[in-house]
Amino acid sequence: MTLLTTKDVQDLIKVDRSTIYRMAEDGRIPAIKVGRQWRFPEDEITEWLRGRAVPATGAARGASDVEASPASLQALLAPETIQALADLVGDLLGVMVILTDMDGRPLTEVAKPCGMFRAIREVPGAIDRCIEGWREFGEDLDMSIRFVPSHLGFLCSRGFIRVGSELKGMVIVGGIRPKEWPPPPEQIAALADELGMAPDDLEAHVEDVYEVDETQRSWILAVLPRLGDLVSRLAHERGRLVSRLDAIATLAGGPDQRSTS
Repeated sequence: MTLLTTKDVQDLIKVDRSTIYRMAEDGRIPAIKVGRQWRFPEDEITEWLRGRAVPATGAARGASDVEASPASLQALLAPETIQALADLVGDLLGVMVILTDMDGRPLTEVAKPCGMFRAIREVPGAIDRCIEGWREFGEDLDMSIRFVPSHLGFLCSRGFIRVGSELKGMVIVGGIRPKEWPPPPEQIAALADELGMAPDDLEAHVEDVYEVDETQRSWILAVLPRLGDLVSRLAHERGRLVSRLDAIATLAGGPDQRSTS
């Protein structure tokens, strides 16, 4: 653990030494008493500066500490990294994969799309209906990891991505053939009408979904929570790195800023 001195914190927040002591004593800033001196954990100070109100360490923790809302998932994940991850997971699982926020907005392109989905996404506006379906998936209060029919009829499941204590996104897998498939003609016609497609065009691709046996389905369901946890860790670590770099930049810029004030 890297500990900052009182002078370091003074340079960061531009208050006098006695104010920092009072803040440390009453738990308003992360602090540790080392002998008769206060020291300040760099990681916790970095988070505190970003408005997250990370609870102080040891005796300085206060009952009034409140964790602020974490940053958005989009701000914490590098697009090229999570797209590469989605592509890899799609190849390993052999099914469609997409990462979204909890409102169903895509954070990646769909990896390993089935033929039925590829045909549908070529229709103008059809992807908006898919986003709506993903949003409804996020609003499902049943948190269990299971396969359910999507709005397109094939099976999907999802694992959750957390940032702090909040659910911020989903790893969604799909394109899997259910037991009763293909749908009856009237259901295909209704779905085609909803998507703005000709029924014959949809019917031509309705068999182009993934055949997944029960053993592989069970394996996918077991892996999904771990995938969500992995993305959560990526978001957390990138957030810590950005926070650390911001704090270092502020510290490095301190003397110049004081000299020009």
